[in-house]
Amino acid sequence: MAAQVFQAFNDVGFTIPAGGHAYWVGEAMGSVDFKDLDPVPEKVTDTVATMAANAAHLAGLLAGAGYPPA
Repeated sequence: MAAQVFQAFNDVGFTIPAGGHAYWVGEAMGSVDFKDLDPVPEKVTDTVATMAANAAHLAGLLAGAGYPPA
């Protein structure tokens, strides 16, 4: 789903940061919902932290020197 949404955003001019999504699909053949995880797995929190850092870095780059006018 993320690939299709990001492609649609890209098609209309949005800039998508690297690794701009995170998701939880659960254990194979499991039925645990993300909101029920206690604690949240370290891999999930690491991925979300990286996603946020990438988005903040891209925002800083674009704020300093945005795209040239068309």
